[in-house]
Amino acid sequence: MSTPLLDTLKTPDDLRRLPENQLRQVADEVRTEMISAVSVTGGHLGAGLGVVELTVALHYVFDTPGDRLIWDVGHQAYPHKILTGRRDRIRTLRQAGGLSGFTKRSESEYDPFGAAHSSTSISAGLGMAVARDLDGKRNNVIAVIGDGAMSAGMAYEAMNNAGAMHSRLIVILNDNDMSIAPPTGAMSSYLARLVSGGTYRGIRETAKQLAKKLPKFIYEKAQRAEEFARGFWTGGTMFEELGFYYVGPIDGHNLDHLLPILKNVRDTETGPVLVHVVTKKGKGYAPAEAAADKYHGVVTFDVVTGAQTKAKANAPSYTKVFGESLIKEARQDDKIVAVTAAMPSGTGIDLFGKEFPARTFDVGIAEQHAVTFAAGMATEGYKPFCAIYSTFLQRAYDQVVHDVAIQNLPVRFALDRAGLVGADGPTHAGSFDVAYLGCLPNMVVMAAADEAELVHMVATAAAYDSGPIAFRYPRGEGVGIDMPEKGIPLVIGKGRIVKEGSRIAILSLGTRLSEALKAAEELEARGLSTTVADARFAKPLDEELILRLARDHEVLVTVEEGSVGGFGSYVLQLLADKGALDRGSLKVRSMVLPDIYQDQDKPERMYAKAGLDSAGIVTKVFEALGQEETRKVRA
Repeated sequence: MSTPLLDTLKTPDDLRRLPENQLRQVADEVRTEMISAVSVTGGHLGAGLGVVELTVALHYVFDTPGDRLIWDVGHQAYPHKILTGRRDRIRTLRQAGGLSGFTKRSESEYDPFGAAHSSTSISAGLGMAVARDLDGKRNNVIAVIGDGAMSAGMAYEAMNNAGAMHSRLIVILNDNDMSIAPPTGAMSSYLARLVSGGTYRGIRETAKQLAKKLPKFIYEKAQRAEEFARGFWTGGTMFEELGFYYVGPIDGHNLDHLLPILKNVRDTETGPVLVHVVTKKGKGYAPAEAAADKYHGVVTFDVVTGAQTKAKANAPSYTKVFGESLIKEARQDDKIVAVTAAMPSGTGIDLFGKEFPARTFDVGIAEQHAVTFAAGMATEGYKPFCAIYSTFLQRAYDQVVHDVAIQNLPVRFALDRAGLVGADGPTHAGSFDVAYLGCLPNMVVMAAADEAELVHMVATAAAYDSGPIAFRYPRGEGVGIDMPEKGIPLVIGKGRIVKEGSRIAILSLGTRLSEALKAAEELEARGLSTTVADARFAKPLDEELILRLARDHEVLVTVEEGSVGGFGSYVLQLLADKGALDRGSLKVRSMVLPDIYQDQDKPERMYAKAGLDSAGIVTKVFEALGQEETRKVRA
């Protein structure tokens, strides 16, 4: 048996030494390797399968890493990783100490820009292109962006800027949401080769120069006719209006089409160029092609059957609890509507949408628009639940401030994926929302300690009309407690005592409550009577509860799944303002996520490393008590 070509390729330099007629085999081997790897690790499968041929073609035609190749989002970058010296580690994807599931500058020189959120590639690419021009260099800059990511306004802001600057930039629009019938595909490919080639560009430029010598009204008509003709044949009028030279659409799985067009584009001296490439998500793997979501994100699976390994759930996921709770509230209130930004299944809004399709709005990858759209609905008496991952709401912060909070509009923010998220790593960690929302006047911020509390918080948000309100909850399963039949609105700004003690007080916000209770058991076993309280609200604080804990206990420890500057900081501010810290015997400690970006791992291990598990809480209590007191307790 002959040696697989992939075994002979360590870097794209090796790939570029192959004859073109061997690239089809390389692509097939990359696809097989990717399916095999992701079946073991889980991850994003469908998008990567769709760009295998495009990835091979780009690395073959362009001189990476000298030529900068930027993958928007990074979901589709697994084939890129296989070809750029990381094949030997591809089965460590999204694992502790392994490869990131996205592009990452510190991981490889072939990743010139880190990306895990969408629609950043054209902006970054333009910045690189302008820096290249300032340095007098000649390398190419290529940004690959999917049609979904093109729904974000940032992509158009970048294109508008690029079109006006005329820097040489290549944008590959990876369109995996349309199909090309064979005849159309062949004609499109022919036209794309024609308009991307030097002959057409030269004739076109000559014609333009001649036309400029004509009377103005004739020149303008000629210009409009030429643009109309190109738009009729190639669909590129919109991109041309933004200042891009449009090429396409072309079949992204046909190397005979891709290679000559990419070479033409590489060799052009014009300004920004957009190449419209049509691909099929899940291409080459039948189970993925047949799946409704094209196997966008998968857990481990059987390669032969495609069957995914589903762990048996011990409790419902927080996402499902939110979706089902919102449905119950909406059955009683026809003013409740749901808004999401291209994440209906990830946020549970898909469940709501099945029952209330007319009251469900997926606005695409456009978090800024989602928030202001929700604000507009709120002005007309509707009750919008804006369901966005904590990490993605960061993209719409000014809209939260200017369009919602300043106007005190009752938009309900459901923040999924709060806290650490595991395999997706730092780019998707919901670490900062308590800090960035809690500092805003008019904002109410809640955090669910368990799935039952989440039910009550959905009801609280539905009933609250006095201004904006947010509630956060993590990824994954609940703790497995009895669920209420119906949510009961909470008293705004009131926490609860879960366990009563006398010497140590642990005040938890969010789902660290279960770890706080475990810590209390260990502390009790060592003779330290411990109170455990669930704050429920980061804003407004339950001042009465907090001051009581400070007054009646020797040690007060706050615990949260968020960054410094959040709940613990608000508690310390309160204690300082009220003079509670003036009592010398009180020892206060705040437990927050470390001031670093934590790489991917199992969530429980990430929290243990952060010191936010029961062992970490116990250690923090003993540190507060001091060495002498600790010895007494242990004795």
